[in-house]
Amino acid sequence: MARAICLRALTGAARTRRQLADLLERRGVPEEAATAVLDRFGDVGLIDDAAFARAWVSSRQAGRGLARRALRAELRAKGVDGEDAEQALAQVDEEDERAAARHLVERRLPALRRVDRVTATRRLVGMLARKGYNGGLAAGVVREVMDETGFGTDTDEDSAGWDDADL
Repeated sequence: MARAICLRALTGAARTRRQLADLLERRGVPEEAATAVLDRFGDVGLIDDAAFARAWVSSRQAGRGLARRALRAELRAKGVDGEDAEQALAQVDEEDERAAARHLVERRLPALRRVDRVTATRRLVGMLARKGYNGGLAAGVVREVMDETGFGTDTDEDSAGWDDADL
């Protein structure tokens, strides 16, 4: 029974040992039977937390633009231990994080054209924070992209009725 439950769970997607152990516990499988099946699956390579962590980090960082901090939390929640998680997170360096944050800001910025620069900055930094980016990196990337695109600068002097020389 435990073997069938695990095989069914692994058919849809890779799972960590802890995820499968939790599933077996919820299904009422005795601990000894669960341990034996999970050990055997680990021996034959059906359960590999390190490979799961590498694939998870690669997928979530590229697809969702998550920072290492958020990825670490997700791996911990899935039961990947510290060493396997850290090795997987080593795939993502500071430049990868910065590039992903920049991409997220560039993609979101056009939708914020109707709000002022302060509001847009707050929203963009908040978005990056929810994805695990630290405040310094988030603020720097947002400022950099806004400056490069000219976001929040009034290019039409007539629309305001005066220019900077009038101030």
